Amino acid sequence: MKIENVKFNSINWNLIEKISYAGEQGQAFWKTIEQGTIRIRMVEYTAGYIADHWCHRGHVVLVLEGELITELKDGRKFHLLPGMSYQVSTDVDPHRSSTVLGAKIFIVD
Repeated sequence: MKIENVKFNSINWNLIEKISYAGEQGQAFWKTIEQGTIRIRMVEYTAGYIADHWCHRGHVVLVLEGELITELKDGRKFHLLPGMSYQVSTDVDPHRSSTVLGAKIFIVD
């Protein structure tokens, strides 16, 4: 990720509109800001959420609440709890998210 054309900006996430996206199961609620070359998101997954696709985009992901299960296309699974994070490059290790209990995560990509 290369951050370009992004001026200093503080974000009050309480004022950002929440958009709902259906998963294979459950819902994801995104609050999104796009600036320059980056997208910044606060995402909440409902209990039982399973993504409906394999993601190829690079990210830095931090779990804020709940638990996140990140599955790689090769079958490996990672359980992340609050305070844990992962990073992956674009087109490396396709991945998808799920959660049993629900989760709130912060993503920069």
